[in-house]
Amino acid sequence: MAISFLGLAIFLFLTLDSDFTSSPVSAASEGVQITYGSTIKLMHERTKFRLHSHDVPYGSGSGQQSVTGFPNVDDSNSYWIVRPVLDSNAKQGDTIKGGSIIRLQHMRTRKWLHSHLHASPISGNMEVSCFGGDGKSDTGDFWRLEIEGSGKTWRQDQRVRLQHVDTGGYLHSHDKKYTRIAGGQQEVCGVREKRPDNVWLAAEGVYLPVGESKHASS
Repeated sequence: MAISFLGLAIFLFLTLDSDFTSSPVSAASEGVQITYGSTIKLMHERTKFRLHSHDVPYGSGSGQQSVTGFPNVDDSNSYWIVRPVLDSNAKQGDTIKGGSIIRLQHMRTRKWLHSHLHASPISGNMEVSCFGGDGKSDTGDFWRLEIEGSGKTWRQDQRVRLQHVDTGGYLHSHDKKYTRIAGGQQEVCGVREKRPDNVWLAAEGVYLPVGESKHASS
């Protein structure tokens, strides 16, 4: 069942760190800044599928929670919370510069977007999974943000790549579909080369305002 922007905003407001007092802002327009603590969907630029996960393990490889591309916009299993790495000084509401290392936490299951050298089920590239949970994270959850073009901080209208720190693989998808998974979901994997199929954009979500005194517009 889909979560409305208002419902998601309320959920985030109730679960934010206690020292953050600004209200989250739902956003679906271009140019909004992505900040730490925002909950977003990532859209694969070429196919328009959303990065997705649910509590279903891979039947091969690591056996960890599967990650796919999902065609429907209104699915709550496609929301990810943007987090800093564990030793970072970044706070909720801070903007994210190109080159920053981030983590993406799946909102529903609380696991982290993860990768390693296990083979992905369809293409045999590097498997992308969800693993760990609150209080359980390692460097396999670290992704370096690469911004395409001249922008210095991550905004909703910017094309980005996410490079896995441990393996060097870029978060990648393509139109190869799973035949045993409902809904026409497609494979998400990691590849070491920069390709047109590893470009993503921030899409629907609830974006925390920059800092505590500056509010983004919806």
